[in-house]
Amino acid sequence: MKTPAFSLFLVLTNSINICRMFDPKSRAWIVPSLCLISLLVSLEVDGSPAPMILLESAVAKGAVCLDGSPPAYHFLPGSGSGVNSWLVFMEGGGWCRNVTECVERTGNFRGSSKFMKELSFSGILGDNQKTNPDFYNWNRIKIRYCDGSSFTGDVEAVDPATNLHYRGARVWHAIIDDLLAKGMNKAENVDRTCEGGLASILHCDDFRSLLPSSANVKCFSDAGYFIDAKDISGADSVKSLYTDVVNLHGSTKNLPSSCNSMETPSRCFFPQYVMPTMSTPLFILNSAYDSWQIMNILVPSSADPGQAWAECKLDIKKCSSSQLQTLQGFRSQFLQALPTSNSTGMFIISCHTHCQSGGRPTWQDVDSPMIENTTIAKAVGDWYNDRSAVRKIDCEYPCNSSCPNITNE
Repeated sequence: MKTPAFSLFLVLTNSINICRMFDPKSRAWIVPSLCLISLLVSLEVDGSPAPMILLESAVAKGAVCLDGSPPAYHFLPGSGSGVNSWLVFMEGGGWCRNVTECVERTGNFRGSSKFMKELSFSGILGDNQKTNPDFYNWNRIKIRYCDGSSFTGDVEAVDPATNLHYRGARVWHAIIDDLLAKGMNKAENVDRTCEGGLASILHCDDFRSLLPSSANVKCFSDAGYFIDAKDISGADSVKSLYTDVVNLHGSTKNLPSSCNSMETPSRCFFPQYVMPTMSTPLFILNSAYDSWQIMNILVPSSADPGQAWAECKLDIKKCSSSQLQTLQGFRSQFLQALPTSNSTGMFIISCHTHCQSGGRPTWQDVDSPMIENTTIAKAVGDWYNDRSAVRKIDCEYPCNSSCPNITNE
């Protein structure tokens, strides 16, 4: 499958996910080149270049990318008041559900560190105090994603015909071990954020267990709250996807045990079944009209062979009245699947978009999207620092006048 988030431990989801679409002929997810360009631009707007660290020592532990290459992460050290605060950002990029899709990933940075390059940090990872006042001087890490299983895979056997390594969970632990040795074991504040917003939820409690008990550890998921919903044809397309991923990557043992004890493994890929047993505080940043979920959960290409939804999926302004009614119904399902605990922070906007924390334009800028005059950066900072409880749920589309400022990329 191709793809198109101690103070705080924050996990964000990659913007590339926004543009992924399913090709029924190849049975693969495709990403328009425009999305890749947009992602690179958003990462280079207001941040410093972040050198890439290839973790060669992890290879001996079998902690490798799909092609057997060493895992990688980017690191900028903290300074001043942020020297003992750590923000760990997990890259996203979807999943590969079969051998063909995983082999295809080995030819790009979604499956091999051979194709990864230095990048710049922006948004929640940016070093501009004005646009990122709460986290600008923290130790900032971005873990690269090259396993196709949300860091849950662990299969010992390697088929010599494909040389595929399903080792996402080993990659996750090898990099965290390396960061602990670099000083995160003495962290006072930790935020785990994720471009791979789902990964932030799946690994949140495990991450917390590895850090000092005195550390203030919280998790943040950007565009990772995928819901268990049928597509417009009545099929369980996304549940079928997760079942294939779990079986191929051997993910069961690395999913949250508190969920696994009560649910089938594939259901533990859905945050709504994981959240009730989570113990670490979580902030959910998501659109109620999440463009990735509309494209791939509600209206995958397999459910729309006549492409009646082709324009609507890409631009909500081009949806018919009946399509908008369907989208409003999906929003209702999404809201019903959210946790009810007051300890969970939320910023559920009505913009037709996906990831919002990885770039300055949506994180905090003069034209950034807002709910009740509050930017995403302020909402997350207020919640993490206990300045206020934040549970903001936007009104129905098209009520939010700040939404036109973001493009669906």
